[in-house]
Amino acid sequence: MSVDIGQPAPDFALPSQTGETVHLSDHRGSWVVVYFYPADDTPGCTAEACSFRDSYEDFTDAGAVVIGISGDSVESHVKFADKHHLPFTLLSDGDGALRKAWGVNKSLGVLPGRVTYVIDPEGVLRSRFSSQLRPKQHKAEALATIRGG
Repeated sequence: MSVDIGQPAPDFALPSQTGETVHLSDHRGSWVVVYFYPADDTPGCTAEACSFRDSYEDFTDAGAVVIGISGDSVESHVKFADKHHLPFTLLSDGDGALRKAWGVNKSLGVLPGRVTYVIDPEGVLRSRFSSQLRPKQHKAEALATIRGG
């Protein structure tokens, strides 16, 4: 299965680094950036997370919510978010079920994929960007989609 542009994004419920369960549907009425990344505190994933952090005000000014998802534990997310002062939500997809349901395949044959989705305020997927090797580009692609409205 995969999530197709122009179709409603499937809802999910996953635990966050704050201990609460987050549902995609909680954010209906806002733009939502959902980015899947391989692992906390690795060079590419840190660069990607920090690029979203450094542009966080641009996202909030545009009425958007940023959500990062990996297979790491909630405890790992707490450390990662604290270490890098990440102001957005990180969710734990420990068994990889959401990654699979959304069609985020492995990159380079072994690494969990790095894919960013932008969902409009009505819950419809508006863009999908996949690049394992250009982690900072995910932020730029997401902002361009939101600003293009």
